[in-house]
Amino acid sequence: MTLPIAGVEGAPAKINLALHVRRRRADGYHELETLFAFTRFGDRLEAEPAEDWSLEVSGPMAGAAGPLVDNLVLRAARAFAAETGWRARYVLRLEKRIPVAAGLGGGSADAGAALRLLNRLAGAPLGEAALERIGAGLGADVPACVRSRTARGVGVGEGLAEAQSVAGLGVLLVNPRVPVPTGPVFKAWDGVDRGPLDADWRAARNDLEAPAIALQPVIAEVLGWLRGLPGVSLARMSGSGATSFALFDGPVPEVQVPSDWWSAATELL
Repeated sequence: MTLPIAGVEGAPAKINLALHVRRRRADGYHELETLFAFTRFGDRLEAEPAEDWSLEVSGPMAGAAGPLVDNLVLRAARAFAAETGWRARYVLRLEKRIPVAAGLGGGSADAGAALRLLNRLAGAPLGEAALERIGAGLGADVPACVRSRTARGVGVGEGLAEAQSVAGLGVLLVNPRVPVPTGPVFKAWDGVDRGPLDADWRAARNDLEAPAIALQPVIAEVLGWLRGLPGVSLARMSGSGATSFALFDGPVPEVQVPSDWWSAATELL
């Protein structure tokens, strides 16, 4: 017997192929230039009609997802309903596979998936730009995660422009199982503007690597290990960490990742 599921949507994990921090603003936020990319690996969201909104979380990372009442999935659902006046309600079932506080945009990816899924179920009353606008009220990375394709981000990450696709590149994600909250990493940034992000993102950088490593030195160990893999074309930390990634021109080769690290071998979308 199959469940009467009204819809299913993937929530691809986000990586920052490059992330340049340009300045600290008066409001406490930071001006960024970044290149977002998305992976075939991610969370999975289902929706089934119900009397009211509710959320169920399962999967290997469910225990770290935090209080359900404050989950970005429910916040996205309520924001969508408020924007559109849509009266339908759903139980949302989230399979949580993306590590939390890991630089992979897990909560933002889930919110983006919720907005796409509910918009589809409602008959697509909103265009992508409107969904991104709703997402911007939920978090800086949510607009990019609504889009879930390669994009250049500016501002705090919410200003988006199209970018050349990187689909098909193999990517190995590795996290040393240490939490790295975003706030302390940005606070530890040294304030030096090291220049803009140009078209050659492979020659770019992640300006948050150094402050993240200062807080969690094991990140440097992960990056060194990734850079020593055969066939790797680039290894860099994603976002504010602690996940780092290695890119390959083809599929990720068979490698033995240290057993105390989390990893996922996937490809870019």
